[in-house]
Amino acid sequence: MVSLMPLSMAKPGETVVIRKITGRDDVRQHLAELGFVVESKVTVVNEVAGNMILQVKDSRVALDKSMANRIMF
Repeated sequence: MVSLMPLSMAKPGETVVIRKITGRDDVRQHLAELGFVVESKVTVVNEVAGNMILQVKDSRVALDKSMANRIMF
């Protein structure tokens, strides 16, 4: 079994592939609209105090730690 880690554990410069998104339906829908979908690649641009700046497809998105914890890689 492959263990999943939350996106908040990824380091700046690291590119990961999303394996699972947890949370309520409306939270998962919101993340999907931002481009966070299973099997998509995400690159961590920067991380400050748990808040992350992420490169998803052609855009940069900022997520707080609680949202980043719902995205598993």
